[in-house]
Amino acid sequence: MASKEVVVVPYSSNWALIFQELSNTFNVHLKDFIIGIEHIGSTSVPGLSAKPIIDLDIIIEDKTNFEEIIRILKELGYNYLGEMGIVGRDAFERISDLSPVDGSGRRWLRHHLYVCTQDSMGLKNHILFRDYLRSNQKVALEYGAIKMELAKKYPFDIDSYIEGKTDFIISILAKNGFDDKILSSIKQQNKTS
Repeated sequence: MASKEVVVVPYSSNWALIFQELSNTFNVHLKDFIIGIEHIGSTSVPGLSAKPIIDLDIIIEDKTNFEEIIRILKELGYNYLGEMGIVGRDAFERISDLSPVDGSGRRWLRHHLYVCTQDSMGLKNHILFRDYLRSNQKVALEYGAIKMELAKKYPFDIDSYIEGKTDFIISILAKNGFDDKILSSIKQQNKTS
């Protein structure tokens, strides 16, 4: 059982602004190596309750310049964690609240940073789920209610919180053409994250 508190709060329009500021910073330093940056996760869906943590996918064509990306992100204050069981999606963790270190001394909102190849299943999963919730407000509100309920039920157990919302996520992906093998893999990943 994880010891960090699970906190879900109502949507904040500030999350989109913070994503844009983070995206601008990463673009300045990585522009020669990336093809895009996506705001994914619950904070990217207007009106959706979420843990106040921005999720970002930095998209690359392939891993040709990946060592240089790792080097640059290390200079910005991130440790490389590897794929963590999700092929084509590499995770990075912040060294401190000042990451990305941009010279401003700013303390950034907590965020999760991933580098994904453009054809990775992890990226496709993130984008499809986000876009589905953005275009289906009723479903997004239902998902937000599930997250609030799980946070109350498992306030110090992130693994149970994640597992509790997995079936909902899988049902959305299944409706949108993900096959059983991929869905089984995603379900397993959510049990071990």
